[in-house]
Amino acid sequence: METSGTTVKSEEVDKNGEPLLYLSVPQIKIRSFGQLSRMLYIAKNMKLKEAQACIEANRNPVAKILGLDYNIISEKIGNSFVSNILDKITKDDDSESEIKMKIALQLKQLDLHLLNHSLKHISLEIRLNPGTVKNDIELLKQFSGKGKQTVLESIEYTSDYEFSNGCRAPPWRQIKGEICYVLVKPHDAETLCVTCSKEGVFLNGGKTDDEGQINYERKGEIYKDLVTLLKEKSAIFSENMSKQEIKFSEQLQKDQPNEAPKEEVAITHKASVTSRKSTQEKNRINLGRSQLTKRLEPSLNWRTSVSSKESRNTLRDTQVEKHGGKLEKSRSSVSPGRAQLIRKSVEKIEEIISDSSSESEEDEEQPDHRQEANADLPSEYWQIQKLVKYLKGGNQTATVIALCSMKDFNLAQETCQLAIRDVGGLEVLINLLETDEVKCKIGSLKILKEISHNPQIRRNIVDLGGLPVMVNILDSPHKSLKCLAAETIANVAKFRRARRVVRRHGGITKLVALLDCGKHSGEPAQSSLYETRDVEVARCGALALWSCSKSYANKEAIRKAGGIPLLARLLKTSHENMLIPVVGTLQECASEENYRAAIKAERIIENLVKNLNSENEQLQEHCAMAIYQCAEDEETRDLVRLHGGLKPLASLLNNTDNKERLAAVTGAIWKCSISKENVTKFREYKAIETLVGLLTDQPEEVLVNVVGALGECCQEHENRVIIRRCGGIQPLVNLLVGINQALLVNVTKAVGACAVEPESMMIIDRLDGVRLLWSLLKNPHPDVKASAAWALCPCIQNAKDAGEMVRSFVGGLELVVNLLKSDNKEVLASVCAVITNIAKDQENLAVITDHGVVPLLSKLANTNNDKLRRHLAETISRCCMWGRNRVAFGEHKAVAPLVRYLKSNDTNVHRATAQALYQLSEDADNCVTMHENGAVKLLLDMVGSPDEELQEAAAGCISNIRRLALAIEKARYS
Repeated sequence: METSGTTVKSEEVDKNGEPLLYLSVPQIKIRSFGQLSRMLYIAKNMKLKEAQACIEANRNPVAKILGLDYNIISEKIGNSFVSNILDKITKDDDSESEIKMKIALQLKQLDLHLLNHSLKHISLEIRLNPGTVKNDIELLKQFSGKGKQTVLESIEYTSDYEFSNGCRAPPWRQIKGEICYVLVKPHDAETLCVTCSKEGVFLNGGKTDDEGQINYERKGEIYKDLVTLLKEKSAIFSENMSKQEIKFSEQLQKDQPNEAPKEEVAITHKASVTSRKSTQEKNRINLGRSQLTKRLEPSLNWRTSVSSKESRNTLRDTQVEKHGGKLEKSRSSVSPGRAQLIRKSVEKIEEIISDSSSESEEDEEQPDHRQEANADLPSEYWQIQKLVKYLKGGNQTATVIALCSMKDFNLAQETCQLAIRDVGGLEVLINLLETDEVKCKIGSLKILKEISHNPQIRRNIVDLGGLPVMVNILDSPHKSLKCLAAETIANVAKFRRARRVVRRHGGITKLVALLDCGKHSGEPAQSSLYETRDVEVARCGALALWSCSKSYANKEAIRKAGGIPLLARLLKTSHENMLIPVVGTLQECASEENYRAAIKAERIIENLVKNLNSENEQLQEHCAMAIYQCAEDEETRDLVRLHGGLKPLASLLNNTDNKERLAAVTGAIWKCSISKENVTKFREYKAIETLVGLLTDQPEEVLVNVVGALGECCQEHENRVIIRRCGGIQPLVNLLVGINQALLVNVTKAVGACAVEPESMMIIDRLDGVRLLWSLLKNPHPDVKASAAWALCPCIQNAKDAGEMVRSFVGGLELVVNLLKSDNKEVLASVCAVITNIAKDQENLAVITDHGVVPLLSKLANTNNDKLRRHLAETISRCCMWGRNRVAFGEHKAVAPLVRYLKSNDTNVHRATAQALYQLSEDADNCVTMHENGAVKLLLDMVGSPDEELQEAAAGCISNIRRLALAIEKARYS
């Protein structure tokens, strides 16, 4: 340093010979970051004040440091400075410009960070707009007048004229943010003249004597809105307003058309876990930025107000609308209540052939939105398109800088996403993935990961062959690349064709390998798994597998690649962001029987139960859903109980705000309730009472599961009593009028189970429940018909006068007979059971005989379904008790097939068949047919059965056959 009097200058100089540090009290000039760093180091505790003084003295520090080309103000002219510098780098290979550009980007990042930090505080400040103020004033007018209950005597604008931007203040006051001025007359105070501005509401100096002009000077503090100010100034207003608060608030909510859409503020994406947090933050920042930079533009376009009630909203923030990233809805698993009631092998074969998804393809064929040439596009659209050009033709440095600049845009916005696509940016980004430059690959994948949330973009990525390239990157030694590639695949593989491409290019095997990313290291795999990078690689792999596991073929591929043991191992970690995609993948795969067996073998149920106690609601939801899928198996239901899973499931019923989690929990309880031991535990945990409380005001997905669980619990007398005492019968009967097929199947089962109790049956009858059940026999869905018919059986059995009740249903007997024409075995079995019960009444039996019940039953006699055989035989036995029905069954060839039923392995079929043959054997011709078909030998074996009813029926039938044989023998020799 050279010191001379009051000046100090450094020995170091720049290329022009100027000292890098020059001090001349009271000013100091610094020309390098090194000297700036030394100066701040010397300042010690005064660093912050010195930095503040430096910035205040240099209002445009970027231009001072880097030159006018880098002036950040020029960003407002279209971000052209980035393009200019990129031109220099690409054309002149200017190393100094390259260094400056890197510094400029770092300063820009710092600026963005500071802006984001400030927004957190600025967003809390009051920001009014003309629409909000107008709504408040118009509402206050509705609540004003001379009455004692009114909040004000009057409120009116000082001007009748309204500008096109919604303001009533003069243009020269609009520049200061003022919106309008109102005269307010409270009941207990003098008239107040109030200024409404974007900063808030305050009292002004009032109208002057000179031609009624407003004294704009503020008098007193600023309030957040008009109501708050008036509450402070008028006691009567405050008192009356508190009485009208609810009405005022409700009306205010209805009349708020100019608020930013709520979805712009809080965007959630349940399935993507932490990968979407950055997107959410950007949307919030973007919204705040648009509100921060918005200014009321003065307008000279005058117009007269037509009506005080006319709703105008000319200041709708179009910029906020443009910043609204159109994100895809969260990928959620199939709702438990909407899961298949019966998984048929035919459906599985179709799924294999078509490689179909296990959930609906919401975005399978969506229209491709292209920006119109003359559309009013924001500047971001054109700025991004300029950057894409440098991706196409620039050198490595220019490419990296362009990628960094592009990443700074809010890529959650559809405008930004489509700007990249429309100018051919997707092709360039995908091509960059095939270069040898790791930085370019990382930059490209970061952008692709963000924009692939758009359904159109991910379809374009597949069309351009992007997925095979990403699959190849999964073999990269760079963990960051693996993570980004896997996350992008997770976003893209949201539709069937994409999932198929991933599998056909070996992606499933490679993604499964990511779950065991530490296996090639010198350390044991289990210990290395807990390293941060390894955890992230495994998490991203699980996230991609979660998306891919929607199709049956991919589930099989995951299993064959050894995914289950690895998922089981990851399930033991304590990292919640890892657990969610792991459990999500298991949940999807558990719909397959092969997986359920493997899940038991790997002791996964124990860890699923453990994670039910997590504080993370999303993790609880997916664990409950996985248990729901697995609990189809009896052994799994026992494991859930043995590992203590029933109590946390019962506890989670009390938290009803999260409907997705509630649906999963109730689904798990439903399936676990199939086992009687589990029902006993649920009764101990008071879960049945809680389930009854969930029968109202819940979405259908929850109701299906709640009613399903109650239907299982109702199989025991104690639980039926609990449901009745808790008032559960009425809401169950009320649900019989719905249209959801799964819900109707479950509710009919529950009502039917309750009808076993005479006390409950009285309530069901009083609520017209039997008629509602009977009407469901007309439902087009066979499962609903069958379930309704089964439910009618106990209702008829426990009704005071079943015969009269059934006959009261207009066309009811004809309807039930016609159902015998169905080709669904379950419907036929249930209808036979109904006919058996209604035929106990002789008048009903006569009617159904007239409707042709005998030929229809005879036609069914050749069935080989044991359940149908049993109920069909019981019905034939009952119908034989009217008129010449015995003879008619013989004439319609029903006897010989019945004899073959005796060869069944089901004792219930034996009993019902023996009883039917006993009734039929009262006719001589039928006896001959039985004897010819070998009935005697089969019946003789059953006479020794421990079942007394079977013994008696078999012996009676043999007796009738023997009596006929003796009569024939006697006639022959007489």
